[in-house]
Amino acid sequence: MAILRIILTVIFILICIVLTVLVLAQQGKDEGLGSIGGIGNTYWSQNKSRSMEGNIVKITKWLAAAFIVFAVVLNLGF
Repeated sequence: MAILRIILTVIFILICIVLTVLVLAQQGKDEGLGSIGGIGNTYWSQNKSRSMEGNIVKITKWLAAAFIVFAVVLNLGF
């Protein structure tokens, strides 16, 4: 069981590092002054989910879920 715990801890640390890097790499959700005049609602802003930025957001969500699962599993005390 000790080896399994060590492996899960290493995976958990890797998830933490990658999640931190991805969160810091993302742009903010605010549109600045462009949202006042309605300029912020452009074609690019509507199709962000298909871009690289959209993929980063999806990966971040999956890693956040894995983070929670690993945190719970590691704290079960087996």
